[in-house]
Amino acid sequence: MKYINELREGENVIEHYLCKSRQSMKSRNGKTYLSLKLQDKTGIVDAKVWDMNKDIQSFQENDFIKIDAFVTTFNNDLQLNVKRIRRSREGEYDPADFIPSTEKNIDEMYNQLLGYIKTIQNPHIKKLLEEIFQKHPVISKDFKYHSAAKTMHHNYRGGLVEHTLSVTQICDFMAPRYQFVDRDMLVACAMLHDVAKIMELSDFPENDYTDEGQLLGHIFMGAELIRDTAAKIEGFPKQLANLMMHCILSHHGELEYGSPKVPETIEAFILHCADNMDAKTKMFEDMIASNDTQGSWAGYHRMLARNIRKSDWK
Repeated sequence: MKYINELREGENVIEHYLCKSRQSMKSRNGKTYLSLKLQDKTGIVDAKVWDMNKDIQSFQENDFIKIDAFVTTFNNDLQLNVKRIRRSREGEYDPADFIPSTEKNIDEMYNQLLGYIKTIQNPHIKKLLEEIFQKHPVISKDFKYHSAAKTMHHNYRGGLVEHTLSVTQICDFMAPRYQFVDRDMLVACAMLHDVAKIMELSDFPENDYTDEGQLLGHIFMGAELIRDTAAKIEGFPKQLANLMMHCILSHHGELEYGSPKVPETIEAFILHCADNMDAKTKMFEDMIASNDTQGSWAGYHRMLARNIRKSDWK
């Protein structure tokens, strides 16, 4: 298979890809064309269908399609100029080729994450984590395989547990370094901060927002999960539940980034910093890893709004 990360400008490609999105657009002169996003396990590439003819057969979003296309460059990014399309037939492709996955061991990361439950001293918090991670019918089964995002960071199979473990490790490292930090609360909220991504995003290969995810979002649903689970645990302190819910509600840090509250406790602030650091550092890592040009500069990252340089100096 010719993977997306192997495409080079000037070549012709005949291959199967997953159609992640399909939009009918109008050019400046009023001509209809299709704007597509095609995916395999190595990435996503923009594609355009400029000539709507008999060789462009019927297909929809999330279909596997076979294309005949020419690789071009637009605004320094590769783009496919598609001449022919048809739906892929069963047996012509391997679905595993279209599911991006972490390079790390998913089971090892998940077991390491669950190991933090044993370190929690507060019996109410420990019970809450056990109920959510070990007894919840969906989370206990799907958490370790889910992605952490649609496009931003850790947007691959196992990305959610990879990101969650990293944030939990950072919070555990930070907890003893400052006064007044409730380590049990901070570590537990690190483990729980993105747990509702399972409900917000669909499974692969779609990995797209669910109706519930679009309407409510993982921040609200995560806080709701803590509230509802705590209510079923005998003697769970209401104030503790509120403090944990606040950590989830404020972990994006700013109102304009989707948090309905800004961090107002030291645990909430540390969690926000850890989440932000891991997500953005991952963007740096992915940008550098995907760069195949000569020289020290990996290019401009739109989400980070800056040019990124590799730290090579020898």
